[in-house]
Amino acid sequence: MPKNLAKGAAALAAAMVALSGCSAADDGDDGRPVVLTTFTVLADMAENVAGEHLRVESITKAGAEIHGYEPTPGDIRRAADADLILDNGLNLEAWFAQFVESVDVPHVVVSDGVDPIDIAGDAYAGTPNPHAWMSPLNALVYVENMVDAFSELDPDHADDYAANGDAYAAELQAVHDELVGELEALPATQRALVTCEGAFSYLARDAGLEEAYIWPVNAEQQATPQQIAAAIEFVDTASVPAVFCESTVSDKPMQQVVDATGAAYGGVLYVDSLSEADGPVPTYLDLLRYDAETIAAGLTS
Repeated sequence: MPKNLAKGAAALAAAMVALSGCSAADDGDDGRPVVLTTFTVLADMAENVAGEHLRVESITKAGAEIHGYEPTPGDIRRAADADLILDNGLNLEAWFAQFVESVDVPHVVVSDGVDPIDIAGDAYAGTPNPHAWMSPLNALVYVENMVDAFSELDPDHADDYAANGDAYAAELQAVHDELVGELEALPATQRALVTCEGAFSYLARDAGLEEAYIWPVNAEQQATPQQIAAAIEFVDTASVPAVFCESTVSDKPMQQVVDATGAAYGGVLYVDSLSEADGPVPTYLDLLRYDAETIAAGLTS
């Protein structure tokens, strides 16, 4: 078992012991059914579909790294008190399988129905890239799954969930069109997206960009010399003008690529987490727009 999963299993066991002696009461209970998501992006999407009828919460907070998260006793209590749990699936939340098995709460994988892109390299080769929400077109599938799940949870408001889902789907389609339009203007010599994590396969596909990265999935051991050397070779060979890194990881490995190649550091991109409300990407739609603008500006400046 990988080290981070072993830690997660130990934390989970400790959490279950703690849970046995704790009250299930939730001081924030306002009487609405509770939908619990694994990370902030899903929570924002779910809030748009739920409207006023459900209380949506995220297990992880803004800025958290989702891949190696370790559940706390408080997380287990919140899950046990929830009426529905949503997770991304596609092996994103490796810690979550044990988490869900420990509570008797309905559970929906919101990526069900997405056509996954397989990871091409390293130990993860052949497994699905989990960052499917980075395509607004895939997010339409997420929304359909949420509408169905919320309607089953709360049939009295099924029509509202359907209407909310339709309205949000229209916004997602509009953002997709904006994103593609923003990035399709890039000249052929600047259509390569180089990032720390390989989290942009779906966005790159939508926008017709070639993707390269240092490591495929955020993990405990990142940026081996071989991975950095491969990124340097790609940037040099393709004459990539700018490179990027994600908000939840250190950009030090990418700065080595910058130093070795002369490429510009194009800035921070958001993937696994939204920002705080007063930050640059308080919503999922903001995240998509911000990333498209940052990529376009970095590659053309």
